Amino acid sequence: MWTDKEIAGRMTQAVDWLRERVTEAKAQGVVVGISGGVDSAVVAGLCSRAFPENSIGVIMPSQSDPEDKEDALWIAEGFEMRTIEVNLSGVHTQIMGQVKKGLETQGCRLEGEKLSQGNLKARLRMSTLYALANAMNYLVVGTDNAPESYTGYFTKYGDGGVDILPISSLTKAEVRAWARMLGLPMRIATRVPTAGLWPGQTDESELGLTYDKIDRYLLGEEVSPEVQERIETLHRQSEHKRQLPPCLELPKLKGLD
Repeated sequence: MWTDKEIAGRMTQAVDWLRERVTEAKAQGVVVGISGGVDSAVVAGLCSRAFPENSIGVIMPSQSDPEDKEDALWIAEGFEMRTIEVNLSGVHTQIMGQVKKGLETQGCRLEGEKLSQGNLKARLRMSTLYALANAMNYLVVGTDNAPESYTGYFTKYGDGGVDILPISSLTKAEVRAWARMLGLPMRIATRVPTAGLWPGQTDESELGLTYDKIDRYLLGEEVSPEVQERIETLHRQSEHKRQLPPCLELPKLKGLD
């Protein structure tokens, strides 16, 4: 287990890294979406330390559990971070309604409606964060941890669409340890992980694995063959999320004689 001194040292490195990335980009500060979960809470804490006057926490409810907003506001207040709320419920309903109407007029079956609705939420949040970041000359800070990054548990061009990722090398257990060092209560650190994409959705039910098992695998500890195969399958299937889109390379046309 890590000592408090080790955790504090690594957190200082993360804060310094955030400042370096913003300086390199010639930006003025950072924005981060705060969901009320432990990952975004830790990132908000790091951002507030790196840029006490130039960080914004963005709360983006979309048919969300009211407790998510309450926790997000409580987290931001604890770090004395400015917040902006952008309610995406109406625009999400409007876009999805038009998509469904258009498909139905073409006689198309809606086979993946729940996933489509969930990913649209994540992509609307990404667009909102960038609209704010561009307006302020800030960078968008992501909240994916190591298990999510490795298994591809993020929406392509949604929560995966960010400028920098300060905790993507941390296991879930490490994120919770950092949360404790930041003074966050156990109810935040042990909150059931969810992306809030639809009612009752949880990360571990979608992954088919617990974060603890993924942590142990990433740390090189022994896990069952079934767990190893599940993790590696998720990693292979999500490789496209970690790469730029493939480009068709055509031979250059020679000029006409």
